[in-house]
Amino acid sequence: MSVEIPEITKKLLAAKQAKGISFADLEKAVGRDEVWIATVIYRQASASEDEASKILHALNLSQDLVPELTACPAKGLGPVVPTDPLIYRFYEIMQVYGMPIKEVIHEKFGDGIMSAIDFTLEVEKEEDPKGDRVKVIMNGKFLPYKKW
Repeated sequence: MSVEIPEITKKLLAAKQAKGISFADLEKAVGRDEVWIATVIYRQASASEDEASKILHALNLSQDLVPELTACPAKGLGPVVPTDPLIYRFYEIMQVYGMPIKEVIHEKFGDGIMSAIDFTLEVEKEEDPKGDRVKVIMNGKFLPYKKW
């Protein structure tokens, strides 16, 4: 089973490709991080009217699409294990390193979780003579479990 790509996402990505612009270019036009903009385009986050307008303007698309980009989306990939190789590797990383990461976080912070709401994510390219590296930086607020 594959992930269903929303029609608006297909339209936005086609416009992005036709204009030959990157998510980094959209970051400059919108004033938001490139990963966040990609999240809006993939309908995993909602934009303000101003942000949606800037995205659509940068892509030469109709402002009639603003309501679709400002609507609260249904989030997540669904209940299946992802099959896309790059996305699956993140799933695999959590299978292998999830419990160790959890233990280290608990050791440093106590019993709680890392927020995926008060959260940022950056993707950087790190040049290396043995092969370029992908650097993913996740930064989430620690939320301790409440006692009552």
